[in-house]
Amino acid sequence: MAAARSISCVKHLAESPNLSSIPTNYIYHTDPAETEVEASIPVIDFSLLTSHNPLHKAKAIHDLDQACQDWGFFILVNHGMPEELRQGVLEAAAEFFNLPEAEKPEFEPENVLSPIRYGTSFNAATDNVFCWRDFLKVFVHPHFTSPHKPQSLRQLLPEYCERSRDVVSKLSKAISQSLGLEETEMETELELRSSLQIFVANYYPRCPNPEAAMGILPHSDHGLFTLLIQNDVGGLQIQHHQRWFNVNPPPNSILVNTGDHLEIFSNGKYKSVLHRAVVNDKTARISIAMANGPSLDAVVAPARRLVEGEGVVAAYAAMKYKDYLLEQQSGQLDGKTMLKRVRIQD
Repeated sequence: MAAARSISCVKHLAESPNLSSIPTNYIYHTDPAETEVEASIPVIDFSLLTSHNPLHKAKAIHDLDQACQDWGFFILVNHGMPEELRQGVLEAAAEFFNLPEAEKPEFEPENVLSPIRYGTSFNAATDNVFCWRDFLKVFVHPHFTSPHKPQSLRQLLPEYCERSRDVVSKLSKAISQSLGLEETEMETELELRSSLQIFVANYYPRCPNPEAAMGILPHSDHGLFTLLIQNDVGGLQIQHHQRWFNVNPPPNSILVNTGDHLEIFSNGKYKSVLHRAVVNDKTARISIAMANGPSLDAVVAPARRLVEGEGVVAAYAAMKYKDYLLEQQSGQLDGKTMLKRVRIQD
């Protein structure tokens, strides 16, 4: 990470007096044919997904199955997460990014598995094009860690992480059922009781040339599900049928995208979704992503019962989650490059 310190964090750069254009290493060339459109993104009612009414639950699991197959993305409502907790975490993240720059180097990591990582772009040591983004990444499960400042973040993080894990636990059970498995098969095969959970706070400052920059480049996430909340500033886009769609969530909702390891576990029935973040020239955007994966020591492969039938073959090679994570996070952000490496070619 030492190489990254020769380049100022993007927040500091964006607040430079009289900044009228971005440095060339932040310029990202988009395809002129790409368009951003609005769409009716699937909405999943979490209260129905966990209902004791079997008909309501079955309908919600069906809707979840369709959302994961068709979009790899959905908006979760009635999730039970208190709005004051969500807003408190967003405000605490803002407090972290507003700390004096002289106080932040202590959070710079030794490597991509450091429990607390503060940095800029995606991997500033290797990026060819820099993302208009600063980040804080904290490993919060199976072993909880937290920055010691700001105090507000340290106080709110345990409850927010625990509630997020509870949501993911119930989603994983529903997904197991939608795949025709027993409710606990995903939990057992992927060792979810010791699952890796990473708290990621993203800061996208206002940008003088938003059309020439990208907050974060197109990519899919490692792990099973990423839960995302944001302040009132939009910027998330997802790819669907080769087109980019703006995501404008309703109040008090959680955005959920499927990750590479759900695609692997489902043997390709569900696809991890490509997504990116765009920036604007008016105000900063803050998002909180909760990445939820298997145990670091779990060897992830298609679910055993999905590849037991005659003529059914595994479409992905088995790989330890820790090794996948290390390789993906140590390189450059480039679509689904890492997932392609474990896909077994026909």
